[in-house]
Amino acid sequence: MTTHAYLKDNVMKSRNSTLILFTMLLLGTAAFLGGCATTGMDRHVKTVNSIQVVDSEIRKIIVQIDATSASLDSLVKAGKFDLKNAFETYSDNIVKLDNEGQLVLKRVEEMKSRSKEYFSEWEQQGNSYTNPQIRELSEERRIKLAETYAQVPEAGAGIKEAYLSYLADLKEIQRYLANDLTPERVESIAPVAKKAVLEFVALKASLKPVILALDDIKAELNGGMK
Repeated sequence: MTTHAYLKDNVMKSRNSTLILFTMLLLGTAAFLGGCATTGMDRHVKTVNSIQVVDSEIRKIIVQIDATSASLDSLVKAGKFDLKNAFETYSDNIVKLDNEGQLVLKRVEEMKSRSKEYFSEWEQQGNSYTNPQIRELSEERRIKLAETYAQVPEAGAGIKEAYLSYLADLKEIQRYLANDLTPERVESIAPVAKKAVLEFVALKASLKPVILALDDIKAELNGGMK
């Protein structure tokens, strides 16, 4: 092999090696960026789904609260011939309300804990940006959404107390009548039933701020991009 041919062969090998290295870097970078994008998108989707679940459960318990209150009203007004059926309907609604309420309290608590994880990961990702403008935009968006997101646990703080107070009186009425279901005993619990009506109003009032906060978050998540 001549010197010219030898040099030409080495140049070609060098070019090929450089091309292979460059291709590997491009593929590696694309995979890295794709992984980050997927992670961020996954977090966003999970957050949106979590909020939709909480929103759905809140609206379901409102329906159940109304149904339980109506069944109590029917029980108090029932005649002696309708008393048994009215009591069974009332008892069934208490069970449903108990289940729905426990689920709502669980969902609100889960939302609170998941928000810490979500925004902590978002902050870490924001700190990884080298472009100061992108980093600033990411931080502004994170802070704004975190403040909106925090409205739900704050608004939901009064739900537990109002719910447990209402449910406790409903269960006591049930236990009291279960031992001796007579028109006289139903009439005797009228003062407790009136108190339950006030608690019913308080419970529904405690749910309204949560619904408004959830609406704000859904609007933010659907209308803005991180």
